[in-house]
Amino acid sequence: MPKKVRRYKRGSSTVSSGAVGISRRPDSVKDLLARRAPTLTRVTTLTRRANFWHDWLSKRLPPETAVRVSGVVEREDTLVIFGESAAWSARLRFAVHELEREILQACDGLKSVVVRVRPRD
Repeated sequence: MPKKVRRYKRGSSTVSSGAVGISRRPDSVKDLLARRAPTLTRVTTLTRRANFWHDWLSKRLPPETAVRVSGVVEREDTLVIFGESAAWSARLRFAVHELEREILQACDGLKSVVVRVRPRD
C-alpha cells in the first residue's frame, strides 16, 4: 500500500513539536546568558563591585582627589585603587591610608588596600 501523501497547509507544522499539552515559558536573555556564559556573569559582578567602590570612595575622599581615581578593582583579598598620575596617586595614597580601616570593614574579604598609577583612557 502506498504511503499517505502529506498535504502542506498553513498553520500545520511538518515537524513534531515534542510533548503535546506542555507549554513552556520562553527563557529570558538574562537566563540564557547566565546558563551559557558564566564568564559574562563574572564580568557583571566585577563591574558592580567596582561601581560600589567608586561610589564609596567618592563619598569619603576629598572632592579634588576623588575625581582623580581612574579605577578600582578587587583582586583576591586586595582592593587596588588606581590614580590617574603619579602625583595624584601619591595624594590618593595618603587619603586612603586614613580610610583604610573603614575600607577593610566595608568588605569582609579584604585584607589590604593598594594604590597604583593608571592613566585614564
